[in-house]
Amino acid sequence: MKKIILVTLAVFAVAAAFAQEAAPVRTSSPAPTVSNATPATAADVEVLRQQVQSLTETVKALQQQVKDQQAALEKANLAGESGLPQNPEPSPIAAAENSPAPNASVPPRFPTEDTSVVASATAPAVSGTPAPGGFPTTDTSVVTSAPETISSTGAGAPLTQPITIGGGRNYMNISFDGLFALAYSSARDLNDIEVGDHDPQQRGFNARNIELALDGAVDPYFEGFANIVFKLDNDNETDVEVEEAFMQTTSLPFNLQLKGGQFFAAFGRLNPTHPHTWDFADTPLVNGLFLGPDGLRGVGAQGSWTLPLPWYSQLIFASQNGRGSTGFSFRNPGDDGTFFDRITTDREARGLQDFVWIPRFENSFNLSNTQTVLAGVSGAFGSNETGANSRTQIYGADLLYKWKSSYAEGGFPFVKWQTEFMYRRFQAGHGANDSFPVAETFHDWGIYSQVLWGFKKGWVAGIRGDFVDMQDSEFTDDLDRQSRWRISANLTWYPTEFSKIRLQYNQDFLEKNFFLSARQVESIFLQWEFILGAHGAHKF
Repeated sequence: MKKIILVTLAVFAVAAAFAQEAAPVRTSSPAPTVSNATPATAADVEVLRQQVQSLTETVKALQQQVKDQQAALEKANLAGESGLPQNPEPSPIAAAENSPAPNASVPPRFPTEDTSVVASATAPAVSGTPAPGGFPTTDTSVVTSAPETISSTGAGAPLTQPITIGGGRNYMNISFDGLFALAYSSARDLNDIEVGDHDPQQRGFNARNIELALDGAVDPYFEGFANIVFKLDNDNETDVEVEEAFMQTTSLPFNLQLKGGQFFAAFGRLNPTHPHTWDFADTPLVNGLFLGPDGLRGVGAQGSWTLPLPWYSQLIFASQNGRGSTGFSFRNPGDDGTFFDRITTDREARGLQDFVWIPRFENSFNLSNTQTVLAGVSGAFGSNETGANSRTQIYGADLLYKWKSSYAEGGFPFVKWQTEFMYRRFQAGHGANDSFPVAETFHDWGIYSQVLWGFKKGWVAGIRGDFVDMQDSEFTDDLDRQSRWRISANLTWYPTEFSKIRLQYNQDFLEKNFFLSARQVESIFLQWEFILGAHGAHKF
């Protein structure tokens, strides 16, 4: 500022000098004309030149003084001796150093098949983007055209915000889910009619799924999940199972993710989910009879890759031990050591051929701002325990369509249609020590299709059809090899995001085979559920 003032004064001085030299001397006589004016002499011009040069040197001297003062002020600021204000714009480096870690104040989010499961996931619209900093998941609804994350109501709202335990980069969400049912059936052996281990298994009251769920950030590289389930059997004895307990990566490049531990296989739509997220009180027939009463799950590892495409597209590949009842169609020793009438070998794994290999490929598209379609194909391949070299192959295809009104309130109204088809090729061998007289190869298939209509906020009506075709055999007498079909209808009320009450009616038709006669069964269930704590939304 001083520099500008000094230069301005110098300019005014030069202008004044010019004016003084050029101005004529006033007299009492009239002003002379141009013709009689006295011309300037060489001495006058020299005097003017010297004055201009003198003023120029003065300006230069003033400029140097200003520079010297600025240099002195800068030195004083660096030494911390000056009281003048500093540059108000913060340093980017300083801001980065002083800013909290990405996970320090707000816990990261992750959706959930369960993807994967998930904690405090928000529920985007039919086409949404995940929260910044969210964990990538398989189970992870994915962005934009990816499947959206919805709560167990099927309406699109998250259940709760997370309860944060611990500080810094570590946190943990805890929730408790209680699922109960009152059942009546025309069949006394309801446990044979219902094919899922979490389904109502007896007339009267049932407590088949009481779940404690934990999830959280392990560190900047991993997140962890655990689901511990308590069940009461028909004698009111408590069973405990580690349904899922796994860790998965959060920051791998190229849209990759790894997962390891005990987890549900990414086969189809329903298998990777937990019972409290189901749209019906029981599992579909094809799931229970092909993948098992507890679903296809086990200890193993899984990798997934979200393809760099304009729409959501994901490849998943997993390997599990496939041993025990949770590997139902594979290395399952069966009840009392028999499966499909064969005495099972119940052997240790001999190599990679005894693992279950589970690929899946799924894609999701937005038909419009209110409509989404997701289609997938799955497979499961491995050995079984009915013979030394017996193998099982299961193929699946699934389709999901969802419409949600652009004027939806809390996710309502909506329509959701879901269908799954499975084909199983099961090589039933001679059993342990070749004790069974014949070897057979069963070609079985099944399908279910269901439609849910959220017609009013908190109210959902549903209808489902099931069919399973089991290849008949003159040698194998097993209840699980009876062809059958079922029609189900229900009405569910969600008072809030934390509770639900469901009334369901089933009509089962079991077809005649070589050993079993046909019969018809009617059942009715009243189911209720409550949730405590932070249980995040599950995958769309």
